[in-house]
Amino acid sequence: MLVNPASGGGSAIEAVKPVAERLRDAGANVTVTYSTGKARSREMIPDSVSRGEVIVAVGGDGMVGSLAGAVAKTGGTLGIVPTGRGNDFARQLGLPKDPEGVARVLLDGKPQPVDIIEAAGETVVGSVYAGVDSLASALVDRAQWLPRPLQYPYAAVRALATFPPQRYVVTVDGNRSRFTGCTVVVANSGFYGSGMHVAPRADPTDGLLDVVMIAASSRIRLIAAMPTVYKGTHLGRPEVIWVRGKEVTIECEGSVDAYGDGDWLAPLPVTATVREHALQVMR
Repeated sequence: MLVNPASGGGSAIEAVKPVAERLRDAGANVTVTYSTGKARSREMIPDSVSRGEVIVAVGGDGMVGSLAGAVAKTGGTLGIVPTGRGNDFARQLGLPKDPEGVARVLLDGKPQPVDIIEAAGETVVGSVYAGVDSLASALVDRAQWLPRPLQYPYAAVRALATFPPQRYVVTVDGNRSRFTGCTVVVANSGFYGSGMHVAPRADPTDGLLDVVMIAASSRIRLIAAMPTVYKGTHLGRPEVIWVRGKEVTIECEGSVDAYGDGDWLAPLPVTATVREHALQVMR
């Protein structure tokens, strides 16, 4: 079990204990390691996989994504103990959060294949995005003074109130289009931002990426539409463009950074490519 000690404001350190206890009580051999960084955690994976061990990510979406590439490359299996702020990939997969449920999945579940995204040299399990939500991801890291359930909504509203529309060029499987808007989301999983159902038709097992583009509109209109994004009922709105593909390149005339699973990836342009059924996850 690889634990991100910073996940959930430090809650992962305590959250892993009851899960590990239940696993040991059931006869499982459990090793808990506290991550000192992505590179070190990834270095540990090949030997663990060669011994037939399941790699368990204890943390949020960023922790899951940081381990997913190395686990997929070595042919291993990934388990998830969701302890982050968002836990959106676990939400998409329908994984439990309570210790008893998590332990049950790790003990009795089966490895099932899911897709992952490769972008900017990193592996992403949920989505790659560039725009107002990039700013929101940066802002949420500075909103620790708020209760956890309020951090994402606060960051989203503040970002919508300040982010200027950008002129994007988006290429999906070779088909190039231009639009002026506030974000492009390339989704493997339907959820991001701690429960926003931004890509409600996304399926992380279908070999496709759902691309959701939100065109420019008034700030008041966009903020008022936020409840529809949480519900996943926004695809029919006139400012929303939705397509699917396997490879997506996002370009922008302005200076916009791409984020993936809540973490910074790179400045645009960025290309996101799906790797179909590349990762085995306990479900």
